Amino acid sequence: MYPELVTRPDLEVLLPPTGGTTVYLFGEVAHLSRPGTLIACRVHDECNGSDVFGSDICTCRPYLIHGIEVCVATAQQGGLGVIVYNRKEGRALGEVTKFLVYNARKRQLGGDRADTYFRRTECVAGVHDLRFQELMPDVLHWLGICRIDRWVSMSNDKRGALEAQGIEIVEQVAIPERLVPHDAEVEIAAKKAAGYFAPTGAPDAIRLRSIKGRAFGE
Repeated sequence: MYPELVTRPDLEVLLPPTGGTTVYLFGEVAHLSRPGTLIACRVHDECNGSDVFGSDICTCRPYLIHGIEVCVATAQQGGLGVIVYNRKEGRALGEVTKFLVYNARKRQLGGDRADTYFRRTECVAGVHDLRFQELMPDVLHWLGICRIDRWVSMSNDKRGALEAQGIEIVEQVAIPERLVPHDAEVEIAAKKAAGYFAPTGAPDAIRLRSIKGRAFGE
């Protein structure tokens, strides 16, 4: 997909020309190159249903807003906030596939359940995630970021990709429980049980089976 990875051995950092990444900076941009600058960051993957239309089936919109709040607070303390917005709709499965998954979750026998959250995606798409996180840190390398003091994300896949490429994570910030919509408890519980960042602990199998979202007709 990117022949430069093979044909240009002189390149130390490749920013893939995906045409789908936007970076928002909060604070004094000149501080980006200043050693010791406090940096907050959220790498957010697009979710039209939540980000644009306000769906409460997932935590994308509230997590993005929380990330912006942390970035603004960090900028007010003299640091810098960074929001990287990637067009990777539906874990890079696409919007149509994502809504097919949502439909399957709501219509399945027993309703929308946390214990079948990832299984429904695999039944529809064959996989539960198509994102390639190994390239995700490139935009941060391009910005010259080698340390993130406040990493606003519960994705350990993203954190692992950053740390594997030498970017230090000082503090990982989870979404506050009060910001999780009721219908999104299915998503958040399934992710915690699957090994996502969970400072308050992950639900056990019994608890996971008991967490359900709104019924199809509600």
